[in-house]
Amino acid sequence: MIKPRHLEKRLKNAAEKYSAVALTGPRQSGKTTLCRALFPNHEYLNLERPDLREFADSDPNAFLKRYKGPVIFDEVQRTPDLFSYLMPLIDEDPSPGRFILTGSQNFLLMDSITQSLAGRCAILHLLPFSLREIQERPARKLAIPPLADGEATVSDAPDLAVHMFTGGFPPIHDRDYDPQDWLAQYVQTYVERDVRTLINVGDLETFERFLRLCAGRAGQILNHSGLAADCGVSVMTAKRWLSVLKTSFTVVLLRPHFANFNKRLIKSPKLYFTDTGLLCYLLGIRSPDDLAIHALRGNIFECYVVSELTKAYLHQGLEPPLYFWRDSTGHEIDLIIEDGEKLHPIEIKSGRTLAGDMLQALFWWNRLSGQSSGSLVYGGDEAFTRQGVEICPWFEL
Repeated sequence: MIKPRHLEKRLKNAAEKYSAVALTGPRQSGKTTLCRALFPNHEYLNLERPDLREFADSDPNAFLKRYKGPVIFDEVQRTPDLFSYLMPLIDEDPSPGRFILTGSQNFLLMDSITQSLAGRCAILHLLPFSLREIQERPARKLAIPPLADGEATVSDAPDLAVHMFTGGFPPIHDRDYDPQDWLAQYVQTYVERDVRTLINVGDLETFERFLRLCAGRAGQILNHSGLAADCGVSVMTAKRWLSVLKTSFTVVLLRPHFANFNKRLIKSPKLYFTDTGLLCYLLGIRSPDDLAIHALRGNIFECYVVSELTKAYLHQGLEPPLYFWRDSTGHEIDLIIEDGEKLHPIEIKSGRTLAGDMLQALFWWNRLSGQSSGSLVYGGDEAFTRQGVEICPWFEL
């Protein structure tokens, strides 16, 4: 394993308490590498192999008798019937860490766990590298405020456009692949393998067009009807396909927060991609220089911030308490972190220079809510406080 992952401690702790631990995440996010590094004494079985899969499907009792643990079952969602046979084994011998299960299709894996291993299996999620993991820095503290912890300096920061263009998939960083070449193969593999497994898509080209249309709407309020019309599919089909993108960790739908302050609220979610490199590829951005002047640069930067904070929570075994807020008159807060009874508003701006109007939404929110807090994450490199608002450089997330 080239770089340490922030999920390591949580994964080890789970394996010390539960007989089974499931690790989900998108393909090529590093699940197999992490599990094999943390559990070197476990036998490793890749259920993508047709011979192992056929053995598990045709005679699960004999299969599990031969591989009774400790064992890593990789891509275990490929053999969903196996879960029913794991349950009595765990009940007979609940020794911790017997079975490590990984899967890249969250819906299939979670459905099987819910039906057969509820209460017996810890569930964790691994996304591609965060910037802190790429730089081998400690996981960020989740207490708010502040967002910035002062651990990073300008000299530590990569070029923002290069970082967003490259994204966080481990093979690109570990093996020095060209991002565009690797991501082209990734999209083709994802569409041809995962999509066909999860849903019956007769025309894969239409689904790939749908995927690119979603990229064009990144950072925006989701309109199912408009998306379906532009793609030439029904609204129900668009919703089903979005569910596939969500369960395969390609996108995250940020829910609106309903602290209404006597205002009518927007109730649709916002659409974000979990990897900006993949987003750039789908948008046809072919170099960091193109990204620096692209019309959707601000949306891509917003995806970066949401993705980094999502990873910060998931890689510490926590559900991200992330929302946005917008009323019907157009007032909007890009991101809200819910911390118990407290709400911490965050504005996201890609500009390198702080302008006064960047803080207006936060000042408006503070007047409306009666608070005096907030953060601005921006594309610049200075950290300071202005009128009670924390200014946070992008690389300090």
